[in-house]
Amino acid sequence: MKGKENTLNHGFGHVMDILPTCLELAGEEWELFDLSSDRTEMNDLASGMPEKVEEMNHLWEAWARRMGLVEYRPNVAIVFVDDMGYGDLSCYGNPMMESPNIDRLAAGGIRYTNFYVNSPICSPSRVALNTGRHPMRYSIHSYIAGSGANRRRAMADYLDPEAVTMARVFQENGYATGHFGKWHMGGGRDLGDVPHPAEYGFDQSLVSFEGIGDRVLFPGDNLCRQSAALGRGRIIWAEKHDVHDPHLPDSSLLDRYREVTDNPWEQRFFAVLDELDRQIGRFMDTLDAMGELGHTILVFISDNGPTDWPFYYDRDRYPDGYDGALYPPGSTGGLFGRKWSLYEGGIRVPFLIQWKGHIPEGVTDNRTILTAMDLFPSLVTLAGIDGPGNLDGEDMSPAFLGQPVKRTKPVMWEYASNPGGSIQPGNEKFISPSLAIRDGNWKLLINADSTGAVLYNLAEDPGEQHNLVGENRELAEKLASRLLAWRRSMPVAIPE
Repeated sequence: MKGKENTLNHGFGHVMDILPTCLELAGEEWELFDLSSDRTEMNDLASGMPEKVEEMNHLWEAWARRMGLVEYRPNVAIVFVDDMGYGDLSCYGNPMMESPNIDRLAAGGIRYTNFYVNSPICSPSRVALNTGRHPMRYSIHSYIAGSGANRRRAMADYLDPEAVTMARVFQENGYATGHFGKWHMGGGRDLGDVPHPAEYGFDQSLVSFEGIGDRVLFPGDNLCRQSAALGRGRIIWAEKHDVHDPHLPDSSLLDRYREVTDNPWEQRFFAVLDELDRQIGRFMDTLDAMGELGHTILVFISDNGPTDWPFYYDRDRYPDGYDGALYPPGSTGGLFGRKWSLYEGGIRVPFLIQWKGHIPEGVTDNRTILTAMDLFPSLVTLAGIDGPGNLDGEDMSPAFLGQPVKRTKPVMWEYASNPGGSIQPGNEKFISPSLAIRDGNWKLLINADSTGAVLYNLAEDPGEQHNLVGENRELAEKLASRLLAWRRSMPVAIPE
């Protein structure tokens, strides 16, 4: 989201004079002159040279901010990676590959070790970030599929366009807004009659196959073919190199990681993660070149833990002659569980934030417990905007500025407690109870029918290996009572 400058100090005009061109603001429109041939400024070239006007305007804005000539709000950029685990980045301890550009982002700001998404699967995780509310409030608790599968699972086909979103609040306060990349809050498969991202507050959008409007699709994929058949936007066909499987890296990068690991799935994953890191570097370098890096709150997170499809444990899906271990790509950094699980490995993910001159650099916060729902109230506060008062997320903006914060209420999760269930991990050990709550260092998981309760002290047992229900029955009952009441308050029925 791009902040817009306002309140030019009286006595100054917008003039940018870089020979041989001159840019001036006349009323609300820029004028552009070629001073090498038009010293009297009679021939306005602005309408025919929009890229030059934009280039010089960026220079003006950067200079004006340095000189204190304008009051401004920061840009906000959220990078929401798909299926990246807690331990995948070198700044989170990955010993097998480096992520120097993302590490640079971490070194320039704060790295958090207790950040959670609000679901272990894509659609509800994205709804929580965009609305600041529990996604089940909108009947989105698993991935949005085709209309028939959604009905069988008591799922909405799309996020209610009346939902108050972070983008809409920024937009209503003068920000230019955009969404570029995975959407998955409505659209794709047989869902063409769904709201456009513009209806949620985005001025511009370029999505993938699980959305409508202008979008990028990759060849040879059935879901992309279904998306193209829906119409409703310009289609760009391009090769896929992102972190969600199937991992389809550039061959030159893949060759590099054949020397790092024998596991062919892991080779491919490392190659696309390397490409992600390179693109984050390009993004940061471009912001810097534009003079915008210090004017931008830059957030980097993942939408859930790393993949865990059953075929990663099937030797028949590996090349002939492979006799190594069978395991999926992506690292949880020692946390138990993976994607589609409410154990830590499915919901605890990396979180980095940088805002030059405002956020301390090179800091690790091990104390603050944060969630994706907190981003909405926290970021609007940092931007000087009054947010809505009915959010489930908390304003944790002091923690974003370097002061650890204690939550005022516990965090609760739901996954697969609905009719029809949802995808489960390929490794049966990682299949978790359907509800979870964290209150301080204590975390309890339990099924919606009150069975299967387990209790962990995450300060002493982050790997969730020692069930302490027997030693702490009163605490377990208290947490379970609160968690089950919360689940019963949601609009989605609990199966009998």
